[in-house]
Amino acid sequence: MGMMNIDTDHLNQGIALQDQNTSTSQLLTFILGGEEYGVDILNVQEIRTWEPATSIPNTPDYVLGVINLRGLIVPIIDLRNRFEMERAEYGPLTVIVIVKLSSKSKSSRTVGMVVDEVSDVYNISEGEIGELPDFGSIVGTEFIKGVASVNEKMVIILDIDLLIDTGVLGNDAESDDDESQVLPAIS
Repeated sequence: MGMMNIDTDHLNQGIALQDQNTSTSQLLTFILGGEEYGVDILNVQEIRTWEPATSIPNTPDYVLGVINLRGLIVPIIDLRNRFEMERAEYGPLTVIVIVKLSSKSKSSRTVGMVVDEVSDVYNISEGEIGELPDFGSIVGTEFIKGVASVNEKMVIILDIDLLIDTGVLGNDAESDDDESQVLPAIS
């Protein structure tokens, strides 16, 4: 399948106009289960319409498989499954957000995340990002950078590098051993 036919010019302008000032960043936001999540727009490579992935055996249920992105084999994860949310049918608004990880490791990875729909691009200053309250050990929040109030709603800001590296592709954040990966690093 190709690029989305919906108006992504607004989103692409946000990518092109990213402010280099470190005190302000832009977030691409998307909806999952009625909640709005955001990732740093500098990690976003592309937004694609939903297309089925080729299954890979022995992967976690949130790894749907791989797609061919102009010759690059990209693993696809379903964030609903990753967050242990109720499953939902893929519809006309379902998209794959292709992100490039800015991992501290030598090789970069490109991964696709299936989300319910893309929402918007917001400028967020560092001061607008609040910390999560301490939920104790019952709630895994290691891949959440914080929350921000935007237009009177809360946006959960994800640390995409930690989200992907913490178990999604079998590479624990504490392990630099590339042999422990479920899928090979895709660059």
